[in-house]
Amino acid sequence: MSVQIPLRVVHGDELNEAVLQDQHGRRFSYLRLSVTDVCNFRCNYCLPDGYQCHDQQQPLSLAEIRTIALAFARMGTRKIRITGGEPSLRKDLTDIIRTLKATPGIDTVALTTNGYRLTHQIRDWAAAGLDQLNVSIDSLDPKQFRAITGHDKLQEILAGIELAKELGIKSIKVNAVLLKGWNANELPEFLAWLKNTQVTLRFIELMQTGDNAEFFDANHVSGEKVREQLLQNGWQPRLRQAHSGPAQEFSHPDYQGNIGLIMPYSKDFCSSCNRLRISSQGKLHLCLFGDEGYELRPLLSAADEDLICQRIRELLLGKKATHFLHDGQTGAMQHFSMLGG
Repeated sequence: MSVQIPLRVVHGDELNEAVLQDQHGRRFSYLRLSVTDVCNFRCNYCLPDGYQCHDQQQPLSLAEIRTIALAFARMGTRKIRITGGEPSLRKDLTDIIRTLKATPGIDTVALTTNGYRLTHQIRDWAAAGLDQLNVSIDSLDPKQFRAITGHDKLQEILAGIELAKELGIKSIKVNAVLLKGWNANELPEFLAWLKNTQVTLRFIELMQTGDNAEFFDANHVSGEKVREQLLQNGWQPRLRQAHSGPAQEFSHPDYQGNIGLIMPYSKDFCSSCNRLRISSQGKLHLCLFGDEGYELRPLLSAADEDLICQRIRELLLGKKATHFLHDGQTGAMQHFSMLGG
């Protein structure tokens, strides 16, 4: 259950004194904003039985999204990533991108998608101001891709990435969840692809959620093993950029593409945390694997930025130092489409 923290009335000018910071000294300039929990893929590590609707409440409206962006921008947020579920299932996604990009103080608008509608909509997204694109591709083998996701869309998604590059979206990342029985032996194929493809490929360790314990035990692969292979083969660590996520990135002079590793089970993973999350229902989540989330929607409906900022600052005081995944604690996270990872 959410912890109720009483509101303390403050003046508007107090809210602009500093960026968001927790009691552990971490500063938060990056917001992951879910605009829907609906997804049309059936990835075996997330929604193997497909999306199941459990809540009839409507997702955040465009007006509520605008209010969130304005409030977070006031508190030093400079990057907003649109997540789902699958964001492209919202018919107003282009308007959402345009609204976020027009928010004073927001420098970067990013989107994470499964790529299902990439070739159809990337032109509109680029024209609306999209800066960064993340696409999920868990295998470069069409048969394996279909086995993991439930869709025969690999070639179309790859074509969409090429189109995004032609349209001038310079920061393109491809996400692949490491799965022991499915794609863990595909590193040579991924490396061959990166030889002449200018993207950042990010291998993500499978994380345990509330409903995948058995699958996790059977398929978890440590990213450290991949890291060791990269270092042994001449890949070099890259400096972490401002507002970047937790990935450790590597480059190689013989490859056009880069590699990133997201290893939530590694030591001190949470020490570099710089992001907060808003669910599609308007709840603030301090951690992907935290508790149920804190209700902000009544404040969003009132469009009271002062109270929204105040509430977020006070709730942030309760952010814990770590996610406790090592202890098998997954919080309220049942599957990743709830918050977009």
